[in-house]
Amino acid sequence: MTVPEFLFLLAAGVGAGLTGSIAGLASLVSYPALLATGLPPVTANVTNTVALVLNAVGSVSASRPELRGQGRRLRPLLLAAVGGGVTGAVLLLLTPPDAFERIVPWLIAGASVAILVQRPPRELAAEGAQHAPVRDPRWLALGTFAVTVYGGYFGAAAGVLLLALYLLSTGEGLPRGNAMKNVVLGVANGVAALGFALLADVAWAAALPLAAGFFLGGRLGPRVVRRAPQTALRTVIALAGLGLAVHLGVQAYL
Repeated sequence: MTVPEFLFLLAAGVGAGLTGSIAGLASLVSYPALLATGLPPVTANVTNTVALVLNAVGSVSASRPELRGQGRRLRPLLLAAVGGGVTGAVLLLLTPPDAFERIVPWLIAGASVAILVQRPPRELAAEGAQHAPVRDPRWLALGTFAVTVYGGYFGAAAGVLLLALYLLSTGEGLPRGNAMKNVVLGVANGVAALGFALLADVAWAAALPLAAGFFLGGRLGPRVVRRAPQTALRTVIALAGLGLAVHLGVQAYL
């Protein structure tokens, strides 16, 4: 790998890490960057998954205030994420990833619209003050398992799907919901990455600068979410997700 390629992947990793820790769209930046260096698609996909582990490390380490008090809630979700990550990785190694290509745009579009129309946390809090506190639904772990299977298998915008799931089912605001998403997706991705590192062809020379960039970008993301206006940031995330859905839809149907 040349020095310009190394610096290019490092910069791409920072941008992807920032995008991933905020909106769950890291691969929108990092995967094309790997392809641009000449890696074949399957190797790029595997290498991207392995490097993404550092994005989770960076974003979770910067999200301690948002994760405070969420330990009990996260335990069953993390168990579901482990199972989902393993299942998704096995499916990817055994079957071609194009099996999902026609349904993925609809999933991403639906999640993006859900993020866009979520009621503001202030309204939810005011409503909760008049009623008994709402517990997380019992099916939340099952939903987490389903999304993380998809994430380990195909991966595109799995973070958007998880973010929509947590915002709509828990009533949390964007900072805490985003922190949940980063932890759960990080565990699922880490499990899948371990399998790929042992059983697949990882381009380690490309993975290292990309992972370093992922870590730096992941550290910045929670700070942006913490300070940015939630409504505006939700709109940006939703529009980015809709843009990706359109792009993938064109590829799948045309």
